[in-house]
Amino acid sequence: MRLSIPISAFVAAIVGFGGTLAIVIAAAKAVGATQIETASWVTAICLAMTIECLWLSWRTKMPVITAWSTPGLALIAASSSFSMGEAVGAFIVTGILLIATGLFGPLTRLIARIPPSVASGMLAGILVSFAINAIKAIPTDPWLILPLIAAFFVIRLFNPAVSVLVVLIGGGLAAFLTGRVGGLPTPELSTLTLIAPHFSVAATVGLALPLYLVTMASQNLSGLAVLRAAGYHPEPGPLIGVTGLFSLLSAPFGGSTTNLAAISAAICTGPDVHPDPAERWKTGPFYALAYLVFAIFGASLVAIFAVLPQSLIVLVAGLALMAPLANALSIALKEEGHRMAATVTFAVTASGLTLFGVGAAFWGLVAGVVVLFLEELKMRQSFQPLIRIWRTLS
Repeated sequence: MRLSIPISAFVAAIVGFGGTLAIVIAAAKAVGATQIETASWVTAICLAMTIECLWLSWRTKMPVITAWSTPGLALIAASSSFSMGEAVGAFIVTGILLIATGLFGPLTRLIARIPPSVASGMLAGILVSFAINAIKAIPTDPWLILPLIAAFFVIRLFNPAVSVLVVLIGGGLAAFLTGRVGGLPTPELSTLTLIAPHFSVAATVGLALPLYLVTMASQNLSGLAVLRAAGYHPEPGPLIGVTGLFSLLSAPFGGSTTNLAAISAAICTGPDVHPDPAERWKTGPFYALAYLVFAIFGASLVAIFAVLPQSLIVLVAGLALMAPLANALSIALKEEGHRMAATVTFAVTASGLTLFGVGAAFWGLVAGVVVLFLEELKMRQSFQPLIRIWRTLS
């Protein structure tokens, strides 16, 4: 046991939790969750991650780190036509789909075959609104927002992992000291609240399916890649199946999807943790301990966020998603032959289109796949007879 093991685990947990809690709050507000339901959401998902990391790391002897789906939360936050009950129903459906993916290997391979350009275009379309809203927050309180933006871009030059966390803590302190916060709430322990699910076709197609696809394509596949890059040989089925099971169990309490982590996992899987890869699995239990603490005091943390200026919450959420947005755009436009499909996916998703009660993320994915299919038909010369007929008629 080295001191670097618990330190790496606690840093990963603090960065992952503090840097993206604002996105959880935004997602909860988008579906009309009350403060009590939001606290239950945070508590349930933290408890799920606690058990997942503890069990999977001990069982596999690999540093298996899980997280809430940040792109998935952004997807929920970008939606505006679903109730909390419909969101819970969608979380249950997503958990079932993840369990099925873990049990049936062909599903994992099928998701892996979705073109990265189209999947990334959809993700970029979801995330771009948060970056835009962060900029729009400047006029509401420029004396608070502008220094925080400057601090973010300076700090990320030296340590990108903690830049959002510094902005959150620094912005919170500045808001408190300048009288923008009336007073801190009374500390309280968390409780779980059962929320009745409501199942609808619109929520299943417009929320559950995109949430599943985003979680698989942007989170689970990336998490597996991080483990492989560190020299491990994970079996995708059991890992995805376990996260799906606990996503299902936490859903009735408001907990959204959990998945394999990428950024947090990278902090816990490298040689800085321990020179012997066989010893790095011990970061999992310490990471789980940190999230158990977050689960116990989740209600207090949500209450603190509730009294912070809304402009600060919007800013932190936008800054936290800047790097994922940049990465998604770079992947979407990387392959020249897929750029039009990726651009169409991005545009449709970013538009916020709702058609037949189904949200923009689904239609963006459909539009991108159709455009890509047509492009590939053209490359295979399948349209040549039609083109010759058209030229003859014209």
